[in-house]
Amino acid sequence: MHNIVKIAAVAAVAVLLVGATRVQAQTEKPFLHPLFTDNMVLQRGIADPVWGWAKPGQKITVSLNGKSATATAGADGKWLVKLGPFSAGGPFTLSITGPQSVTLKNILIGDVWICSGQSNMEMGIGAISAPGDIAKATNPNIRLFSVPKAVATAPRELTSGSWDVCTPETIAKGGWGGFSAVGYFFGKNLQETQKVPIGLIHTSWGGTIAEAWTSAEALKAALPEFVPSVEQVQAAAKNPSTTSMSPQMAAWWKKNDPGTAASWQAVGFDTAAWKPMNLPTGIEAAGLEGFDGVVWFRKEVTLPEGWSGKEATLHLGPIDDNDTTFVNGVQVGATEGWQTPRDYKIPGNLLKVGKNILAVRVLDTGGGGGIYGDPSAMKLEVAGTAPIALAGSWLYQDSVALAKTTPPPAQLNGNPNVTTVLYNGMIAPLLPFGIKGAIWYQGESNAGRGKQYQTLLPTMIQDWRSRFGVGAFPFFIVQLANFQARRAEPGESAWAELREAQSLTSQTLPKVGLAVAIDIGDASDIHPTNKQEVGRRLALSAQALAYGEKIEYSGPLYASLKTDGDKLRVTFTHAGGLAIQGGGKLRGFAIAGVDNKWVWADAAIDGQSVVLSSPLVPHPVAVRYNWADNPDGNLINAANLPAVPFRHDK
Repeated sequence: MHNIVKIAAVAAVAVLLVGATRVQAQTEKPFLHPLFTDNMVLQRGIADPVWGWAKPGQKITVSLNGKSATATAGADGKWLVKLGPFSAGGPFTLSITGPQSVTLKNILIGDVWICSGQSNMEMGIGAISAPGDIAKATNPNIRLFSVPKAVATAPRELTSGSWDVCTPETIAKGGWGGFSAVGYFFGKNLQETQKVPIGLIHTSWGGTIAEAWTSAEALKAALPEFVPSVEQVQAAAKNPSTTSMSPQMAAWWKKNDPGTAASWQAVGFDTAAWKPMNLPTGIEAAGLEGFDGVVWFRKEVTLPEGWSGKEATLHLGPIDDNDTTFVNGVQVGATEGWQTPRDYKIPGNLLKVGKNILAVRVLDTGGGGGIYGDPSAMKLEVAGTAPIALAGSWLYQDSVALAKTTPPPAQLNGNPNVTTVLYNGMIAPLLPFGIKGAIWYQGESNAGRGKQYQTLLPTMIQDWRSRFGVGAFPFFIVQLANFQARRAEPGESAWAELREAQSLTSQTLPKVGLAVAIDIGDASDIHPTNKQEVGRRLALSAQALAYGEKIEYSGPLYASLKTDGDKLRVTFTHAGGLAIQGGGKLRGFAIAGVDNKWVWADAAIDGQSVVLSSPLVPHPVAVRYNWADNPDGNLINAANLPAVPFRHDK
């Protein structure tokens, strides 16, 4: 799974870093910020910031639709005016005069939305098999701006790009299928219901973590565990030569990993308590379900007489994510990155005839993990001799879960999965552009850290709100869709915990909505293609919470639990017309007694509540609903919106 999550990020890194370098290398700042181009949308109802750079002391005047404002460039050369407010309308001409004169045409006044997150937000409309939607995409009242991917160790002021009028050609241009499908369908629904121009600013990067999208100041104040990483990035901003993390990583291993402290790579280490695992395979499919952290592997290999004193090459194939590899207790290689095959040279004096010990320390930072790939890629070879196959049974031992460690250091060179670097490179350059709100589809790369996400996501939202300068703007979250193989019995789930964090955020922060996607995912594809419905559900939240429409925008939401003998009664808000999606038996509820043993419940709708029982639990005390990576619950309301997954026991 982890490999799929990361694929959009990795495939394009080489190209994207060119764009990142271009942005960071700009030393001469432009007269007008690149966000302001022909065809743009300015936010209605506010005094819109318009800014750029000139020589200190120079005056600049900005005019639109009969209103003007003047600013003087400061000591740093920056000028900024606030123009408006305006009502929705257009097209207009925006004029900027001063030491230069710029005229921008076909400007609309409406609502501007940020569209951000990871690959499910990045996934373009051309990647979802929607030729009919592309053909019908001509809408001059929707405008599109795509922020180039860029990492930065300090906040940047500039980006590049231009606004496009939405057409079949502009919606489909760009990488991985064109403009964000979720963003487009969200904007399309809003334009149709609100009858105002809609501007969409797409800024996302597949496979990325939420802390990369959050500022240094916000992370340091709210999440102390990120302070070392943030300070590492800040140090790199001052001195780029500090991007190598080898010394810091060595210290991290020693402090956090029991296997390193106890020298599990040593030849004489006792592995009697270790378990077997057939490699190559993903660890989550072979006994370590839901595990993110450090796992050690060992294998004994017997070498023939002819190999004595000869240099060999150890091939392990790709490893998810990072490895440190030892032969007879000596480190022979270390690599970061799940997609890179491991090929390590072994000096002849390190190997010996007879028994040799291979040990591999693997750090899995999220999702899947382990030594995976083609079995034939795992081998030990000496030139001119038949290789020794290494696929098959190895011994393994999980050492420490990532949730119990401090965040590991990360290489900074072009890596988007480092604290603050995407905020610096892809959010900061937009500030303080006038916006209506934001939509966010992210979380897959933070799965396994659901508890932390309960603080991280609200921190990021409040961080953005404080910096755009338009108050507590509406923010709408796509909850993680169902994914992976369905389990026959109720149990624990890292994805369910991440969904819980998303749901709690929507319930505790004002003007935050949740688009539940638990029923429209794909067990075999982390990129489900029904982005039309995701966009529609996001738009429902916006219609209710951003525009004040009296509509149902959420599925049933847990409200309370009452014990009645051998039954439990769960009540919901947003419960008008509780029903079973597709008919049949009501599914997805599990109950437990004080022993915390979960079983599927017999469930029945009773008005605005659901009554639960099981002959296996004579005295139930707790309930969960759709608590799984890929649950099959089917509770909906009259608006055909799925119930929000929840657990009552925590």
